[in-house]
Amino acid sequence: MNGLPQAFVERMAAQLGDELPAFLRTFEEPYHRGIRLNPIKPVEAAQLPEGLMEPIPWERTGYYLAPSSKAGADILHEAGAWYLQEPSAMIPAAVLDVQPGEHVLDLCAAPGGKTTQSALRMAGQGTIVCNEPIRDRARILSRNVERMGVTNALVVSAWPEELSAMWPGAFDAIQCDAPCSGEGMFRRHPETREEWNAEAPAGCAKRQGDILDSAAMMLRPGGRLVYSTCTLNRIENEGVVESFLRRHEDFELTPFHLPGLSAPGGMLTVYPHRVKGEGHFVAKLRRKGEGSVTPWHIPALPRKEQQLLGLVQLGLPEGHGANWLRMVSSDGRGDEIELRRIPELPLGGLPMVLRCGVHLGTLRISRNAKAKPVFTPDHAWAVSGLPPHVPRVALTQDEARRYQHGDTVETDAQGWVLACYAGLPLGWGKASGGVMKNHYPKGLRR
Repeated sequence: MNGLPQAFVERMAAQLGDELPAFLRTFEEPYHRGIRLNPIKPVEAAQLPEGLMEPIPWERTGYYLAPSSKAGADILHEAGAWYLQEPSAMIPAAVLDVQPGEHVLDLCAAPGGKTTQSALRMAGQGTIVCNEPIRDRARILSRNVERMGVTNALVVSAWPEELSAMWPGAFDAIQCDAPCSGEGMFRRHPETREEWNAEAPAGCAKRQGDILDSAAMMLRPGGRLVYSTCTLNRIENEGVVESFLRRHEDFELTPFHLPGLSAPGGMLTVYPHRVKGEGHFVAKLRRKGEGSVTPWHIPALPRKEQQLLGLVQLGLPEGHGANWLRMVSSDGRGDEIELRRIPELPLGGLPMVLRCGVHLGTLRISRNAKAKPVFTPDHAWAVSGLPPHVPRVALTQDEARRYQHGDTVETDAQGWVLACYAGLPLGWGKASGGVMKNHYPKGLRR
């Protein structure tokens, strides 16, 4: 029926009873698309993507998107003006409701939808640690964090048990969107129906329980933990939560309510025949008691390195406490030093780090005393929302597309400039002789 696995249909019949026909009819209907607008990169109404529909009730920056919309191919999508995300997938971060200044962990973060949703609520204050154990997926996560202009993220790649050993009690809030059997995606991704089998939920549940155990160790007393999946069976959902609570008596379920959604018992299953979105499960837990996170820190700059800040003429963000310099390489010709703006970091060591705050650029200091230091700004700074003090070159739509392709653009400006479209920086260019040389990263070019 509808190409669905028979064992899945039989289980849903027992689970939904009289609602089964309504549930099955949704598989004959188009799935719902969603989009979140980036509040730190606003654009004029005329520049919003085509196909923008009514607001998504539970996410203040979210809207439904027409099936035919090509918002993902728009110039401003690459500039970070919006993020395409399935509507139900916006619920967990809305439930977690992180606040500016908090220390937050997204434990299974790729590709970055929930990470960037939470990070943008923090307005650059506090730190969000985004973890993805699979390196290739972690790189995609890091790219989306950069594109959306998040300045207070630490992107790492480690297994949850490795992190819990380093960071006990380090977080105010933890998002755990665990790997699952994916039953909620059967409509959106029909190919997943063939990959599913009746034994999958039990295998996933074991792994999900282990991940939650690691998350529990990293949450401070009084902190909150949101567990979510994109599946519909009780084995991976209610069963995992109930088993977790039996193992961790210092945790309890917490009621939550959002516009159009209510979970007085602290757990909510989102069915596509009840809610305008795909299948999802969300549970909100709290660690009993009250307490503060274990200490975090911002590495201080040595006095000698602080003096190098004066060599950079593009205008670094104020406050040495938020900047960091790191030696990249040194040879007979000179030194290369990275300059970054970084958030607070947890004590106890760092795993594999893919991104630490905002990479501002690299300073090359020659051994030749007469040679001037050469600073090369990084793409992350251009799209970070920490605008440097350089000229901006406004591009037409055609010029912007050519810029993202890697082409040069004519301009009367001189030196380092920001190539902009609709008021948003796309990346760097270096102008001279009436031409802006393209510094858009080669890996991003269309």
